[in-house]
Amino acid sequence: MPWDLRAETRRGRVPALLAALTAGLLVGHGLVPNTPGRLGSLLEVFLPWLGLVTVPLFGLALLRRSALALLALLLPAAAWTHLFGGLLLPGAESGPRDLVVVQHNVSDENPDPAGTARALAGAGPDLIALQELVPAALPVYGRTLAADYPYHAVRGTVGLWSKHPLSGARTLDIRPREITEPWSRGLRTVVHTPYGEIAAYVAHLPSVRLGASGLASSRRDESAGLLGRALAAERQDTVVLLGDLNGTVEDRGLDPLTSRLDVAHRGFALSFPAALPLARIDQVMARSARVDHIRTLPATGSDHLPVAARITLR
Repeated sequence: MPWDLRAETRRGRVPALLAALTAGLLVGHGLVPNTPGRLGSLLEVFLPWLGLVTVPLFGLALLRRSALALLALLLPAAAWTHLFGGLLLPGAESGPRDLVVVQHNVSDENPDPAGTARALAGAGPDLIALQELVPAALPVYGRTLAADYPYHAVRGTVGLWSKHPLSGARTLDIRPREITEPWSRGLRTVVHTPYGEIAAYVAHLPSVRLGASGLASSRRDESAGLLGRALAAERQDTVVLLGDLNGTVEDRGLDPLTSRLDVAHRGFALSFPAALPLARIDQVMARSARVDHIRTLPATGSDHLPVAARITLR
């Protein structure tokens, strides 16, 4: 007997099947192969948005009065809540050992670096990490932030401004093998906070591209691996990583980092693109500390939104 799509939709079997498939993708996204075209990573970039699939399915189930479809919709709803529901909860109250940090890719085409710097400082963070610092704009950021952030370190196109003293700043070599031109996007320094020393890493991983062949992320993944090895060798107990990592924390391409560091427990903070944020690729992670809450700040002259996070030191 031929399969009748209209009849099956009327019975609610198609919505039920789609609901079960959505739940399977949410729960088993790590089983989706990454070849060809790094489909697994592509799915993981937009994984939170799979929850929206349940909205039209719910309407269709109500329209068809299908108890089967409504019951099946509990599966993706439960899976999404398990994975992302905690991010919607309010963060814990501020404690005495909290640090506030801001992470921002300021864009090498930013028309107002002074205004951007003032906006970031206005959030009152202890640390400000910046990427895409170009020679023409660097002095502007330095002058604008100097009064409130007297300590800073810059290596290549990444930098860190701090209210607390810094020491031992050095370049991190996270350049992929294919890149032969001058390329410096990693920085490591020690922040001397009132609660002890923290190794602070600032990084800007290579961009990924979405095309007909899928997601081109091999350079990003290689750079993440190099950064992960540096973190594994870090002797300081407490570590904070701030950066434009060009990937979400669900993306398996960032496993060398997310397997070693704690990620934000509260807040979505979708940061890119600034005009219509679809994903958070600007990250704050930590070791021997907890990233309690992350949020976006108002738009600047960049194509990224700044993110601010509160870190509780142990």
